[in-house]
Amino acid sequence: MAKKNGFFGEFKQFITKGNVMDMAVGVIMGAAFTAIVNSMVKDILTPVLSLFLGKINFADLKLVIKPAEGDMAEVAIAYGNFIQAIINFILIAIVIFCIVRWVNRVRALAEENKKKEAVAAPAPAPAPAPDVVLLTEIRDLLKKQN
Repeated sequence: MAKKNGFFGEFKQFITKGNVMDMAVGVIMGAAFTAIVNSMVKDILTPVLSLFLGKINFADLKLVIKPAEGDMAEVAIAYGNFIQAIINFILIAIVIFCIVRWVNRVRALAEENKKKEAVAAPAPAPAPAPDVVLLTEIRDLLKKQN
């Protein structure tokens, strides 16, 4: 049996905290979002970019150091893959920047609307205390008697 404050006890406490679960959900959502952004870059933006660059496929660019001989594959520096990775990074960064910028604008508009609603609708007057209501009723009854 492990002590309550031992390694396993501390680990149990750490893993059951809410922020760890929030972080796990964030990582999972991030992975899903990455797949969407990668597809957008690979399947939509890169083909359009290749039209402007003369249908160049950067992944095919390489510097052959030693050609293939018999069963031995060629030895080459695939610098085209590196260029493609840089282009993908830049395009992904632009897409994420645009999405974050849009989310920030939506949040700012929502906050602005919330402030406008708070100003437009004044707070209702607080209800009088029960003893004040009772005293008011007594006063009114005394006025009627006189």
